[in-house]
Amino acid sequence: MNYSGIIGSDIANGEGVRVSLFVSGCTHRCKGCFNPETWSFAAGEPFTENTQDFIIEQLSHDWVQGLSLLGGEPMEPENQRALVPFLRRVRAELPGKDVWCYTGCVLEDELLAESHWRTEVTDEMLSMIDVLVDGPFIEELKNVSLKFRGSSNQRILRLVAGRPVAG
Repeated sequence: MNYSGIIGSDIANGEGVRVSLFVSGCTHRCKGCFNPETWSFAAGEPFTENTQDFIIEQLSHDWVQGLSLLGGEPMEPENQRALVPFLRRVRAELPGKDVWCYTGCVLEDELLAESHWRTEVTDEMLSMIDVLVDGPFIEELKNVSLKFRGSSNQRILRLVAGRPVAG
């Protein structure tokens, strides 16, 4: 997997101060996407052990609430397979940090049901995500007043054990 960027002190992509990882590769290719340079799986740099160490170091600050995964598309099958071992490490080394994930996939239709997006690691990845912002960006539904999402069809879902909960 490649990544296109890391923001060490991000306040736009989830609650609190966050470390945001922008993965490379997205086949959704939403019209009006804010980050089309991340669509190519070859964009950016390889997601190496050194990259992971750097993110863990940034996350370890007391004032950082958690990690946000964006893209590109974290739920592309090859990205899931690369992110799951990293998320295991985040959970083991920094259990107090939360994880947000932004996906163009719809949870019930593409991640929990049989689809191209559902892999042998999808359930495990979802179980390590606290908040999932799901749904494709739809330019005609763009609303700049929405918090932590770009279009009104997108949802902010709190997850427990990989499933949405009320509240």
